[in-house]
Amino acid sequence: MRIFGVDPGSVCTGYGCIETSGSRHRVVASGALSVPTRLQFAEKLLLLHTGLAELLSQHSPEAVAVEDLFYAKNARSASKLGHVRGVVLLAASQAGLPVAEYTPTQVKQAVVGYGRAGKHQVQEMVTLLLGLDEQPSPLDVSDALAVAVCHAHLQGVVQSEIAKNRPESPVPRSWRKYSPRHRSES
Repeated sequence: MRIFGVDPGSVCTGYGCIETSGSRHRVVASGALSVPTRLQFAEKLLLLHTGLAELLSQHSPEAVAVEDLFYAKNARSASKLGHVRGVVLLAASQAGLPVAEYTPTQVKQAVVGYGRAGKHQVQEMVTLLLGLDEQPSPLDVSDALAVAVCHAHLQGVVQSEIAKNRPESPVPRSWRKYSPRHRSES
């Protein structure tokens, strides 16, 4: 499965495309879309949309995973971030791709195992999980790759539940709530 992760930002939007077999992941592409600061905000959004649409077309992912708005310093920042997320969702929808949204806490929990991990801890774990020679930089790129890895991990849990062919089985919402139904008695 090919997953395109996005860490939206009004100054720098990180992206990372991975290919996963469920247990092993490899990076297909990663980077950051930055727009000139001199442009009006609407023009910045247009450039971001155009860039994302090109990347989605070029890398042909099967799903897009986006970091959800969780915290902003002020209402103005939250509004701008919301607009950028809207552009990401629009580009994915126009490409006909399913979109999954994860909070920063969910991403950190899935990648690091601790929901309050710092950005550098996430960067280090992404480097290890993806077998990279160098840490992805800037942090927006490692965050986007972490979002893609999070989706791969959670998608694996969902797929294993579906494979059991038990429609009555609830889909786990986090790793803490996941436990196999049939455990061998010790």
